[in-house]
Amino acid sequence: MLTHLGENVTDRAEASQVTQHYFAVTSRIQTARLPTEISVKLTQLGLDLDPEFCYSNLAALVENTPADKVLWIDMEQSPYVDVTLELYRRARTAHANVGICLQAYLYRSEKDLDTLIPMGAAIRLVKGAYNEPAEIAYPVKKDVDENYLHLAQRLLSPEARRARVRAAIATHDRALIAKLAEWAESQGVPKAQLEFQMLYGIQRAEQLRLAEAGYRSAVLIAYGSFWYPWFMRRLAERPANVLFLARNFFAN
Repeated sequence: MLTHLGENVTDRAEASQVTQHYFAVTSRIQTARLPTEISVKLTQLGLDLDPEFCYSNLAALVENTPADKVLWIDMEQSPYVDVTLELYRRARTAHANVGICLQAYLYRSEKDLDTLIPMGAAIRLVKGAYNEPAEIAYPVKKDVDENYLHLAQRLLSPEARRARVRAAIATHDRALIAKLAEWAESQGVPKAQLEFQMLYGIQRAEQLRLAEAGYRSAVLIAYGSFWYPWFMRRLAERPANVLFLARNFFAN
């Protein structure tokens, strides 16, 4: 999976350039016949400028995505959740090959799943990396982990499988991965239906282990000149990200 770093674009020309960039990336993926998909941020496509303008860029990208690939929509800070889901549902009505991200640390994500599973949505589940208030998000890691496992199990439930939900389990937490894999085996969920996604360069040994064990193991590669402000903002927003990155740096 590829994502071009950048967010909160406030210039229409820049948002249009981002859209054109993804057109070019999709073309190169097709030419090289790579098993690669794209993930986009709506604020990079102009959401802060005008939701309709953003949607026109999003719809163009979805229409340009091959039918056997999914165009993924990232989830950003909590103020963007409702509009992101609204634009996702609108795009999903027109095209089946568009996916959405949900954050396990938000209390609301369970109810969001209630509406997304019957749609047969492609859903990438993450823990969440923004610094959200305790009124809307679990403040304690243990509770986030428990909710993540619960939501992941729902994504792999008989109901979700009947609806043809594509569940992308996006976490580097090996303990959670082990628990979920054990649970899935006990429920008779085929390994091919478990898709794990991780950032490039993080937990590489675990990525290879999962692939060799028969699971789908995808790598998210974030690239572009915006990497430094993006990196520093993530660290400033959530200090726990510093420890996470340091642990994985020395582990690798």
